[in-house]
Amino acid sequence: MEVSEKEKDSTALKEEGNTLFKAGDMQGAACCYTKALKLSDRETERAVLHRNRCACYLKLEQFNKAEADASKALDTDPGDVKARFRRAQAFHKLGRLDQAFMDAQKCAQLEPKNKAFQDLLRQLGAQIQQKSVQLNSTDARVQQMFSLLLDASAGDSDRQKAAQNLVVLSREDAGAEQIFRNDGVKLIQKLLQSKQEEIVLSALRTLVGLCTGHQSRTMAIVNELGMEQLCAVMGSGASAVSLAACHLLQVMFEALTEGMNKEIRGKDEAILPEPSKELRSMLRHLLEMMSASSVSGQGRDSAINLLVKQVPRKSLKNPDNSVTLWVIDQGLKKILEVAGTVPELSEGIPLTDNSHMSCSVLLNKLYDDLKSDKERENFNKLCEEYVQQHFSRPGPEAKLRAIQTVSVLLQGPSEVGNRTMEMSGMMDAVISLCASEDVTHQQVAVEALIHAAGKAKRASFITANGVALLKDLYKKSENDRIRVRALVGLCKLGSAGGTDFSMKQFAEGSTLKLAKQCRKWLCNEALPATSRRWSVEGLAYLTFDADVKEDLVEDKNALLGMFELAKSEDKTVLFAVGSTLVNCTNSYDVEKPDPQMVELAKYAKQHVPEEHPKDASSYVEKRLAKLLEAGVVSALVCMVKNESPALTEACRECISRVFLALVERQEDRGTVVAQGGGKALIPLVSDNTDVGKIKAAQALAKITITSNPEIAFPGERIYEVVRPLVSLLSLECTLLQNFEALMAITNLAGISERLRQKIIKEKAVPKVEGYMFEEHELVRASATECMCNLVLSTEVQKLYLATGSDRLKLLVLYSGEEDERLRKAAAGTLAMLTAELPELCARIPGTTTHWLEIVQTLLLSEISDLRHRGVVIVHNMMQAEKSLAETLIESEALEILSVLAKGGEGMPEPVSKIAQKCLDKAIEYNIIMSRDGKSKEPEP
Repeated sequence: MEVSEKEKDSTALKEEGNTLFKAGDMQGAACCYTKALKLSDRETERAVLHRNRCACYLKLEQFNKAEADASKALDTDPGDVKARFRRAQAFHKLGRLDQAFMDAQKCAQLEPKNKAFQDLLRQLGAQIQQKSVQLNSTDARVQQMFSLLLDASAGDSDRQKAAQNLVVLSREDAGAEQIFRNDGVKLIQKLLQSKQEEIVLSALRTLVGLCTGHQSRTMAIVNELGMEQLCAVMGSGASAVSLAACHLLQVMFEALTEGMNKEIRGKDEAILPEPSKELRSMLRHLLEMMSASSVSGQGRDSAINLLVKQVPRKSLKNPDNSVTLWVIDQGLKKILEVAGTVPELSEGIPLTDNSHMSCSVLLNKLYDDLKSDKERENFNKLCEEYVQQHFSRPGPEAKLRAIQTVSVLLQGPSEVGNRTMEMSGMMDAVISLCASEDVTHQQVAVEALIHAAGKAKRASFITANGVALLKDLYKKSENDRIRVRALVGLCKLGSAGGTDFSMKQFAEGSTLKLAKQCRKWLCNEALPATSRRWSVEGLAYLTFDADVKEDLVEDKNALLGMFELAKSEDKTVLFAVGSTLVNCTNSYDVEKPDPQMVELAKYAKQHVPEEHPKDASSYVEKRLAKLLEAGVVSALVCMVKNESPALTEACRECISRVFLALVERQEDRGTVVAQGGGKALIPLVSDNTDVGKIKAAQALAKITITSNPEIAFPGERIYEVVRPLVSLLSLECTLLQNFEALMAITNLAGISERLRQKIIKEKAVPKVEGYMFEEHELVRASATECMCNLVLSTEVQKLYLATGSDRLKLLVLYSGEEDERLRKAAAGTLAMLTAELPELCARIPGTTTHWLEIVQTLLLSEISDLRHRGVVIVHNMMQAEKSLAETLIESEALEILSVLAKGGEGMPEPVSKIAQKCLDKAIEYNIIMSRDGKSKEPEP
């Protein structure tokens, strides 16, 4: 019977998968088995393929997929003991101990003498027993807490203690389950109504424990408690309670949305309805909080923060933006109510200093999440309708609302802001209100003018029409709140040339005078924090000028004032502080023009950007030192910790840039780490712009190269550093970034096997191998050094056993290169591999005809490290096979080994000892005679 082409292909793919599996390439093997499954029609072969792919998934720690494959194999052949054992392993890792025990028991019945089956069975039995004991004891503890909390006669301190213990219990799986099953949610509902803040906080934190990572419990809690109660708690005046409720809702959102993406929703594996009903209910209540007068300013900010995090798509690759469209349809006008509120007016909802900025971020996120011109046009139309509705009403207050809304839009989706600013009469109203005698009217109008000035389209118009007005306000106004805002407007217009020294808008010295006034206001504690924040805004523009940078870093009080604001409750200052620091540290990107193009431009009388003399590296270094001395690191660390929407991706990028500049000098890295900089960089590599992620990862690399990583990133934090470092091993990064990442990974790989496993899991090995072929000698040597540490792991060692690869050949050839660093790394790797895998020794002669010459050159090297590596390789080869020993001894190696064995001046003792061992091995093999003229008898 002829075999079909299809069957041939599936068999070949299966064999290829088996080869890749043996070589340690689990991803490649799984891919081959998947392709084979698509081609195979035979049930028995498909069962084997599912079983094999299951083994790959177990190694890749994809336990849900492993369990599914093992189950498919068992559907075809219930007696397949390998598939059943693998499913037991998958169940075990998924925490489904009872199912794992049943499978392991069946395996042990089929093969009673199999040690692996018996060991797993014993392990599972012990774990099930331990869980049972734990559940019983937890049940008693939960009941005790409930009794205390429900006892009206119990003292306040006892009840608080019980509530705190309940929080601790809820963080354990067993405790959370017992609280939930014993009607704990009803008890928590009563606790949320307590007058004691500590009790309410404990109730919220207990709910966080119940909901974390558990979809079914979260759905039940949302339905039982109701969003009205949770939103009422979040909208309360108490700041700590509001933040805790916000955190709880964030956890609930994550549990519901994550659950939708997972194969198993909830650890109890119940078949659940889709949680979209609960999600929509939560979003609807958050939108209702926007315009509700009963909600506190802090509660409103929390609601905006949740919408920022939960509504837009996490990735633009996901085509579904229906949640954003629903929120725009149901709640855009409610969000604009917040945007248009002027807190100083008598009527209006309570806001904080952060509300308008948070609103700008939310509007920007919603607008960016739209996919088509039609969707964007609808957004524009809704905003214009809202602004027009207020602007067309009689009286100044309605116009103020319209202008305030435009201000918020200009800071968020600026295209929409520009369109609303261009509405008939809007700019005239802004200009006329700037001259109003009412300070609130002036303040709103000047702020709108400033935000409009940031847009190139408007800047020229405002330069022509608004500069005189702003100067007038700055000089003549008696209110510092107006003066500081007018000053920022002038700063913004005066910095239009950016860092280009030759494109200054104002007369020489004007920017220095403006900056001096900004610094004065920044240090004036009598001014409200909001007005002092505007002075930082001014500096963010003025510090494009290097003279201003120099004056600012010399003014320690101004720096301390700015850092104090960065740590304050007013989060709207974050971007201004970040921008100012980027300018002072020159950590912005500057493209150096091609000298030939500059000459051509001069010849054509075109403008050529010029660098300020004080932007030279010597000045920048001194500025960095002054900032470090003033405490910039602790300010940056506080900025990163903020959970405010004002900490935008652009703001995070600024912080990453500054951190990278601060760790540029090796001697400053210890200071940055000691003040918490290492810890602060870790979240910046995941939640940032693409550029910001790379900058933060490079800063981590620099720290890891020169600091002890175990001190810089203590405990589990060290494992979080691996992924960002591996991300720098990309063609999109510069060679310097590749080089620093390789050096840092080398450091980590030398610490522990667990770290090496993490590096392997992040798929770093193939990338490191790729850089071993890099033309640049420093990058090539660093990659080989990295491999030298990675081969301490058996998984990497196995890669060198795989046939058909040039891995071993490359190491042998590199051991003979001229670059000392490369030779040391390659020979070191070869020494370790030949010691751990003696079977590799026999393959060395087949790598290159020059292998013997390379080994001899190592033995003759004047560099003791190379001699040591060479003699270890020779010893390993001689121990592995007698034929190899004969080939080596018949060459000049015998004479070299004899000289090395004698030792003497300049000869390290380890080299002499190993050389002597080589000679002893040759005597043992009867290849050479001992000094007494007798050959040594080989040992049995």
